[in-house]
Amino acid sequence: MPVVPVLDSTMHYLESGSAPFVFLHGNPGSSHSWRNVLPELGGLAPDLIGMGRSGKPDIDYSFADHARYLDAWFDAVGLDRVILVGHDWGGALAFDWAARNPSRVAGIAFFETIVKPMTGSELPLPAQERVRRFRTPGLGEELVLESDGFVRQAFTGGVRTPVSPDDMAIYLAPFPDAASRRPVLAWARQMPFDGEPASLVPRIEAYDAWLGESGVPKLLLTFEGSPTLLIGPQLHTWCAENIAALDVVAAGEAGHHAQEDRPKEIAAAIGAWAEHHELVA
Repeated sequence: MPVVPVLDSTMHYLESGSAPFVFLHGNPGSSHSWRNVLPELGGLAPDLIGMGRSGKPDIDYSFADHARYLDAWFDAVGLDRVILVGHDWGGALAFDWAARNPSRVAGIAFFETIVKPMTGSELPLPAQERVRRFRTPGLGEELVLESDGFVRQAFTGGVRTPVSPDDMAIYLAPFPDAASRRPVLAWARQMPFDGEPASLVPRIEAYDAWLGESGVPKLLLTFEGSPTLLIGPQLHTWCAENIAALDVVAAGEAGHHAQEDRPKEIAAAIGAWAEHHELVA
């Protein structure tokens, strides 16, 4: 399991074969999220900074921080002309990296991610309430830092079938105490909703502009059957109307952490799409 120096820390990643796929996970996951997808397609799956087996430097863990460390990781492992696969915040980071490095991107596949700044009508009421609670000083710390409940809930309530005890132990291992869970809370507080965070919304709007103009092949995987899903029919429509060169594939019933529920379907859809667009040899 390779580890490379990145800025003032280190980043760990999984590697399988020599395919040009790069898999970016979300919150509160790690490269382990891709364990049943990566072997089917090949490529690399890093742990974002502060997560998984990567280092935990003394930073704010803002979107900009994650992007800086991810930029350095791409350069450290010498990646070029990649096919990005992103989930949750990993999808947002993929969009952002692609918009800033368009010549290095062959394609982007994504699901259950942040495709745009959201308004009240686009974010389900329970999700709106969660965002407000996480952003409330003191309450957010209580909900995320004082126990591992947020991480556990992701892989019990955020999936159709709870993960095994062994897999849960792997997801919990990077977050044994309050200090180690700071990156998780930082991500939870950054959901772009009703104009906040003010520093992040323009960055998302910038990658939206690129998504709308770029002819790079893109794939949206959609799911159904769970109240935890982030991209529902309203955002499906927005993607179809605003993202250029987009294919859409329905991949079955799943929760937000769809890699746990539908890994074979995700791998098959991405593989077929990449072959159709001649993105892989």
